[in-house]
This record gives sequence, structure tokens and C-alpha cells, in this order.
Amino acid sequence: MRSVGVEEELLLVDPHSGEPRAVSGTVLAMAPDDSALEKELHREQLEIATRPTTLMEDLAAEVARWRGEAAHRARVAGTELVALATSPLPVTPSLSVDERYERLQEEFGLTAQEQLTCGCHIHVSVESDDEGVAVLDRIRAWLPALLALSANSPFWQGKDSCYSSYRSRVWNRWPSAGPVEPFGCAANYHRQVGALLATETLLDEGMIYFDARLSRRYPTVEIRVADVCLQPDDTVLLAALTRGLVETAARAWRAGEPPDPAGVGLLRLASWRAGRSGLSGRLVHPLTWTPAPAEAVVRALLDHVTEALEDTGDLVLAKERLDTLMDRGNGARVQREQLRRTGDLRSVVEECIRRTAP
Repeated sequence: MRSVGVEEELLLVDPHSGEPRAVSGTVLAMAPDDSALEKELHREQLEIATRPTTLMEDLAAEVARWRGEAAHRARVAGTELVALATSPLPVTPSLSVDERYERLQEEFGLTAQEQLTCGCHIHVSVESDDEGVAVLDRIRAWLPALLALSANSPFWQGKDSCYSSYRSRVWNRWPSAGPVEPFGCAANYHRQVGALLATETLLDEGMIYFDARLSRRYPTVEIRVADVCLQPDDTVLLAALTRGLVETAARAWRAGEPPDPAGVGLLRLASWRAGRSGLSGRLVHPLTWTPAPAEAVVRALLDHVTEALEDTGDLVLAKERLDTLMDRGNGARVQREQLRRTGDLRSVVEECIRRTAP
């Protein structure tokens, strides 16, 4: 089976006000050398990274372990850990101490300064760059469905953004972010990356912010489109569906099936719709490129990867957790429902803290 690993970005917030606090340096200084906790662009956030594993049960244990470890370290530092893709309350982010981050701020200004957003990046192993690029070409149409499932950022600077994933809108300010055309082969992929770097607009290859890309460090494809999920069970569901997508795409490539030729404009529109609607409205169906209820689209995603999920033993898990998610709602729905009940964004943060590391 293909291995899968997850990187989750999380916020550090004041336990009383719910506002983000710039204490990641303190939290990380207390962590042991073998910790999976890492710094991020802003001091109000940190990242956890699981080890690669082939079993979803092991991945679930890893996510729970490192969320719990990060939550414990955060409390020792006088804060709380919360899996929110944007802060519901107003914040003026502060950059982490890092030469590269300082260059990002100098070059990209407010795009870097305001980029206090938290995503979920899923790594799935591939046998070669050729297989990896074939996968990237064949999963493009389904990535908006993953965004809709994970949507967890309805609020921005104290206001309802009218989006389910406003993080996705903020993230797409970067010049290299978003969907891409099919590459056809690994040589074309690397040629395109080289052409982007040759413009000297990007600082380095780390700024290849495609919705899905070849990892620079690991023999994996890295799917980067999702918000960080509010609840750990949803992270595991996202990982299972993503691995199913990768395996399904690799099999299609080996069978000689061509990728969907949809252009970047259509994919960008579908991604915008997913960020706007989440699971609460209509999405663009990737099999017809026409509007469809969000549930119909995510059920079509499950159908698309069913054979791969059966082969890894993940089909029952995926069905059960998808049913739970559709019934309970994603993070965006949880946050908005809490605000309707209480009228208080601080209570929204409190409820999300409770759900982050139960």
C-alpha cells in the first residue's frame, strides 16, 4: 500500500479572549528534539507532521498524539491549540524569526503579512516522478471536493467572510498558488518549475504553491488544497480519500486513460465555488462541469475511489466518517452554528479548542 503522511498547521490562542498569541517560539523551545512540532510563517501558529504510515488506524493515532502533544505544550505556555484555518477574531500577525520569512515579507508585503492561515497537506507515496506527475494530471478535477469537505475558515478579522473556506481565497494571493494545466510527463513538470523560478519572482522552489505538487523532500505527491480540519477524524477521512485518489489516478495512467483536459480557468472557478459553498450549497461536479448539490459531488468522489479504498481496507472507514461529517458538518458549519447559538466569536474559538484534541 502507498504510505500517507499529514502536515497540519494550527493556531495558538489566548485561553480567555480567543485571540491568536505569538508564542510559537516558547512552545517549540519546550518540545523535545524528536518532536513533530515545527514553526510556521507566523508566531501565532505551528505545524505538526506525522510519520508516513500505510494504515489509517496508525495515522489516526499519529494525528491524535501530535495534536495532544502540541495542545499540552501550548497550555504550558499559557495558550490553547485550535485547529482553525483562519482566526475568527481580529489579529495582527507577527512574522516568525527566519531569514526566508523576512525575505517573503520584503518581497510580497501584505500577502505575507496577512497570511495567518492554516492548511492541511497530505503526502502520498509514488514510485517515480513520472507516476507522480501522471497522478497530478488526473486528480485536478477532484481537488475542489477535498477543499469543500475540509472548509474550516468562515471568519476573517472578526467578520463572516460569506465563504466556507476564506483561507483558500487568502492563499491564492500568492503568484504560484492554485490549479495548473496537465503536464503530461515529469520532464514537462520540471521544465515548468524551472520556468517559474527563472522569472525570479519566487524566492525558491519551496514557493511552488500548486494545489498539488511533487514533494521536494520525499518520494510523494503533496496535496495542499485543504483547510486544516477542525476534528482529527476528518483529517483521517481526508487522508483516506486522498490516498484513494492517488491510487485511482495511477491505475488510470497505467491503463492508458487520459486526464481530464479541463483548463485552469474552469478549475479555478470550481475551486472558488468550493471555497464559497463548502458543504452547504452547490459545487461544480467534476464529471459534468455543471452545478450539483455538494453532497452529490462528495458522494461521487467516494464512488470514484471506491475500488482503491476496498483494496486498502479503508472503504468502511471512509463511508462511516463521511456520513458523520455530512451529518455534523465541516468546521465552517460548526463555527457558524456556534455563533448563531451564542452570538460570541470567543465562544466559537472555545468550542473549536474542545474539538481540536479531544
